[in-house]
Amino acid sequence: MSAAPVDRGVDRRAFLARTAALAAASAVGGAVALPAVASAAGPARTPRLPAARWNPALDVPRAYVEPRPEAVADPTELTVAEAAWLIRAGKLTPAKLVEAYLARVSTHEGTYQAFNLVLAEAAVEAATALAKKPRRGALHGIPLAVKDNYYTAGVPTTANSYLFADFRPPFDATAVAKLLAGGAIVLGKTQMGPLATTRATTPNGVVTTVNAWTPADIRTDPGGSSTGTATAVAGRLAVAGTGTQTGGSITAPSNAQNLTGLKPTMGRVSLHGIIPLSYTRDHPGPLARDAKDAAIMLTAMAGEDPADPRTQGLPEVPNLIDAATPAYQGGRLKLRWKTRIGVLPGFTAGTSETTAARQAYLAKLAAIPGATVVDVPLPDDWELLTGGAFNNVRLPERSEPFMPYLRTDLRGFGVSVTGWLQGALLGGNEFITGQRAKLLLLERVLDQLFEACDVVVQTSPVPFDILGLPEIAFPIGFTTRGVPIGTVLGGLPYGEDRLLSVVAAYQAVTDWHWRRPPDPVPAPAAARGAAPAGLRLTAEEVAELSQ
Repeated sequence: MSAAPVDRGVDRRAFLARTAALAAASAVGGAVALPAVASAAGPARTPRLPAARWNPALDVPRAYVEPRPEAVADPTELTVAEAAWLIRAGKLTPAKLVEAYLARVSTHEGTYQAFNLVLAEAAVEAATALAKKPRRGALHGIPLAVKDNYYTAGVPTTANSYLFADFRPPFDATAVAKLLAGGAIVLGKTQMGPLATTRATTPNGVVTTVNAWTPADIRTDPGGSSTGTATAVAGRLAVAGTGTQTGGSITAPSNAQNLTGLKPTMGRVSLHGIIPLSYTRDHPGPLARDAKDAAIMLTAMAGEDPADPRTQGLPEVPNLIDAATPAYQGGRLKLRWKTRIGVLPGFTAGTSETTAARQAYLAKLAAIPGATVVDVPLPDDWELLTGGAFNNVRLPERSEPFMPYLRTDLRGFGVSVTGWLQGALLGGNEFITGQRAKLLLLERVLDQLFEACDVVVQTSPVPFDILGLPEIAFPIGFTTRGVPIGTVLGGLPYGEDRLLSVVAAYQAVTDWHWRRPPDPVPAPAAARGAAPAGLRLTAEEVAELSQ
């Protein structure tokens, strides 16, 4: 049994102070380097950092799970933990695993359109080289999908935009470097909403990536902006992958495609080498198949980075892999730590399929020893403080580093230009008032909402994205059409371990996360690489849907 989570009382005050400091830093200017700046500014802006080191926390017994018999026959059915077990046992090589995924990419990428770029040759070379190196833990030889706003050295990193169409970073993002140090393999860069705004489209708004569960219906939302990563993992084109979240871009695609996605606390993972959207709201994190895989990924990605002040001075990363391992006492499942699960007003109201799934999910949780489901009230002025007016204070943070581009050629922003213009036009008084409202909201969430619970259901990712608090998305059912239904839990600052423990217990008594979409009919060779016809988002729609 792992130690109880640390007392969060001190963290609440410290986190509030950090949030205020981040808000101030975002107003100073120069805090974010865009690709054009980062590639040319030299050592002052891109300091030579120590090489990422292998993380021994990835090589712990609970990181390896003996595979289900039905998954052994097809390596692309394996979770990270299962594939790691086979690789450690010498029953699967990284090369065989990469070959299996590349075969699926060759067959189904024309339908899914999950990738901006597939690095087939480099992936095969990396897998071959890893076979000759000491095993580095649970990610050794695991092929991953990386969102195309993460820098990858020498490999195009476009954020799916006109602005950075020719950008080849001189270094890896810190998160990517850490994954590679753990032995992971980058299988490809994934499609995303242009500049991380909406579901994946071309820069001019033509929808590309489909939901892996409904590939014939491009109107079924696959979630954005980490669309391609979600589709790649759900469609078994990669074992797991990376995303970023500013307004739901990890949790939404995870819910839409039956995945477990973890948005950590602000600062838990470095943003160095990730094309920015909002200095105080961008969160890198994993999209995976279950809680254990999300824990393995976050263990590799998390930690202090001298190039990102948001990561410095935080509590140590807890044992996430243990937290994501179901706990038992006397052969009976229990929560690893006694946990009060807060339910917001209206969460189970109505008669929809989503409501029925939510009711069944809460009943399943309540039946696990150690879990207590409690009703909690919304903090004072919740609707006002989380509404559009105050949420829009994120927009100047979006616009400020892009001002040179806004002054020269608006066409470079494609269909997402409206959000950048709105940010440039927002007044200083509105921005400052919004920052004060954010701190008031955080105080009330910590002191009022979490007074009665340890984790809380979420009906929208926006409030906890505003505040930089952690969230985890996971599946709880399906509609009669076969479309996944998911939910989101939010936690206290640095409480990723508590969130993982609850989801791991829930997944131990349900099988939603084991379900995979049926393979689509392969697209004709002539159609591969062509955008699906019939759906294009307008600038107005993008502005309304943007995170």
